[in-house]
Amino acid sequence: MARWSLREPLRPRLRDGSRVAVVSPASAAKPELVEAGVERLLHFGYRPVLMPHALARGPLYYAGTAEQRAHDLHSAFADPQIEGLLCTRGGWGSAELLPRLDASIVRANPKVFVGYSDHTSLHVWFWNELRIMSFYAPMVAADWSSLDGVHRASWYSAVEGRSRWHVGADDGLRCLRGGEVHGRLLGGCLSIIVEGLGTPWALRIDEPTILFLEDIGTKPYQWDRMLHHLHAAGLLKDVRGIILGDMTANVKPDEMEMLEAACLHALEDFVGPIAIGLRSGHVTGQNRSLPLGAWVKMSNDIVEEAS
Repeated sequence: MARWSLREPLRPRLRDGSRVAVVSPASAAKPELVEAGVERLLHFGYRPVLMPHALARGPLYYAGTAEQRAHDLHSAFADPQIEGLLCTRGGWGSAELLPRLDASIVRANPKVFVGYSDHTSLHVWFWNELRIMSFYAPMVAADWSSLDGVHRASWYSAVEGRSRWHVGADDGLRCLRGGEVHGRLLGGCLSIIVEGLGTPWALRIDEPTILFLEDIGTKPYQWDRMLHHLHAAGLLKDVRGIILGDMTANVKPDEMEMLEAACLHALEDFVGPIAIGLRSGHVTGQNRSLPLGAWVKMSNDIVEEAS
């Protein structure tokens, strides 16, 4: 299948020995978890650098003021010795930074950016403004702090590019509606994407796309409502396939059937394959890494980078 006509995105990568900035663009992280995550990063061969406000606490629940958090991001991107930025945790606060971000700094110094959950708004900004690939992948305090928090194979393929990235049944994916399509892998936390609609920072989809959606603490009727919202807002017009995440952080096992039914109800007019269960984002155990912006093929319960 021929590629879309838009230019290929920039794809920064990490390597063994990379210096990585540890940043907290949203809520304050527990220092002991950040410390454990830093130790694990060292074990993986990286050289982590704590940015000045990575361990800040306050005001409120933030890791510093919006100006301080934005300054940490700008400083990390501007530092020629740093090759990537890894977020400590999500929570809330990334959207506060969007009007303060300087695209010229990032454009001149494209680097790996890793985070998920609330950082969906930053992933969207990197894509909308700069067409730079970023990574929906394990965070320092939330995942790297645990011995079993990082799925090595998908991390190495997505973030370091050691091999062609792919996920499938072994990563929790299960086909709800079959088919084969190609498109850009975009998406993130459903509630953050929905909350961005109607703002200057809403996700812009202007080519065939495979949309990944996950969340935490979201009930079946809320998934139903937000998926309907995406459809009504026209965001699904160029979406060719939909990947739903692992749902165990949203509902109890006995509610799972209802949640799947609610999602299928909301997507009954969507034409394309749908899969569910990808263990990326708000999951327990090995968190899969996703290269947002990669051109991928979705075929039933397999998603892989397309050559």
